[in-house]
Amino acid sequence: MGARQATDRSEGRERRLEILYSSAEIEARIRDLAQDIAAVMGPDVMIVAILKGSFIFAADLVRALHHAGMRPRIDFMMLGSYGTATASSGRIEVLHDVRDEVQGREVLVVDDILESGRTVAFARERLMARGAARVRLCVLLDKPGKRGAGIEADFVGFRCPDQFVVGYGLDYAHHYRELPFIGYFADA
Repeated sequence: MGARQATDRSEGRERRLEILYSSAEIEARIRDLAQDIAAVMGPDVMIVAILKGSFIFAADLVRALHHAGMRPRIDFMMLGSYGTATASSGRIEVLHDVRDEVQGREVLVVDDILESGRTVAFARERLMARGAARVRLCVLLDKPGKRGAGIEADFVGFRCPDQFVVGYGLDYAHHYRELPFIGYFADA
């Protein structure tokens, strides 16, 4: 097995995972993202992480922002559009909403992947309607080939090929979030 592969033996069968971004690559990119965000947004920002997929990325990013001299506050939104499918239903459902006041605040929405754009566009509009001074977007992965909403991220970890990816918070039917890398199934 090469350095860019892993084996998954869950679900009663063996599947080969090709590693797209290693844990070391992700860690280095998050440090760079934090420096970029600090330079643009200043020290006082409210992070709104979109759950569930962004929880690992958001945690690592918040720690990197601290090391970059920022004092981020953090809150969460849980928005659903996938369920157990591999494609968005197109309908956004609010499962958990932000609890902290956003009025007049600089907000950074953090999500795992920007694909159709509907989920983050929904989050941005909701936060702006509550009076946020500005809402910017940071995503770990940008998959521009499937964009359905007219939205782009302000900060991007990696441009992602048009493959269904798992790991580092990204799941398939609620599995594989725990992987320390981002990969795709070679046999899919």
